[in-house]
Amino acid sequence: MRVGVILPTFSEDASAALAAAAEAEESGLDGVFAYDHLWPMGKPGRPALSAYPVLGAVAVRTRLVSVGTLVARVGLAPDAVLVRELLSLDALSGGRAVVAVGTGDSKSAEENLAYGIAVSSARERRAQLAVVVAALRSAGVTTWVGGGAPATNAVARSYGAALNLWSASPQRVAAAAVEGEVTWGGVLPGRPERAVALLAALASAGASWAVVPWPGSCAPLVAALSAVRAGGG
Repeated sequence: MRVGVILPTFSEDASAALAAAAEAEESGLDGVFAYDHLWPMGKPGRPALSAYPVLGAVAVRTRLVSVGTLVARVGLAPDAVLVRELLSLDALSGGRAVVAVGTGDSKSAEENLAYGIAVSSARERRAQLAVVVAALRSAGVTTWVGGGAPATNAVARSYGAALNLWSASPQRVAAAAVEGEVTWGGVLPGRPERAVALLAALASAGASWAVVPWPGSCAPLVAALSAVRAGGG
C-alpha cells in the first residue's frame, strides 16, 4: 500500500505547502495531494490556495512523488478546462499525476453559490464526472473517483478508475475492493499504535493507497508506515 499526504494549502502563503512536499519526497512517501476547495470546509472566513498552481509548483520541484488532487470537483470550471488543468499537471510532473475527481455534495455547494457558480443536479454532475474521467483515462492519467452514491461509484468502475473512499472503515474498503481498485483518505488516530493498526487493516483490506491530511511532520507517518511494512502490511 502506498501512502501520501494532503498538503497544507489553507493559507495565504504557499511556503508551508512547498516545504511539506519537499519533506514528503525526502522521507520516501509516495504522493502529495491538494484539496480543491475555495475555503476550508465550514470556514468561509479562512483562506485557501488554489490547488492547481500549488501542484504545478510542486511538480517541477520534485522528481519522485506522485502529485494530484483529492478531489478535483466538477462544476467549478467547464469540463474541458478542468481536463486541461489536470492534463497540464500530468505533463509538468512527467506523468506522475494521480488525479482524484468527484461531484461534490451539499457541504461544498455553498462554495459555488458564494462565487455565483450554479450547482447542477446530482445527475448532471455525474454526467460531467463521466466526461472528465473518460478524457483522463483515455489520456493515460491515473484517475480516482471520490466515492459517493452507487451511481457515482459506478462511473469509477465503468472507466476502470479507482474508487477513493474518505474515512471508510477497513470493512467497507474490503467490500469495495472486491469490485476493483480502492484508495483511502482520512485522518489517522493520534496514538501511534492505533495509527499503525489502522494502516495495517487498510492494507489487509486491499487499499492501494492511504492519503492523510498533513500531520505537521512526516516522521510519525513514516514510523507508522515502517511498522506496517515490517509486519508484512
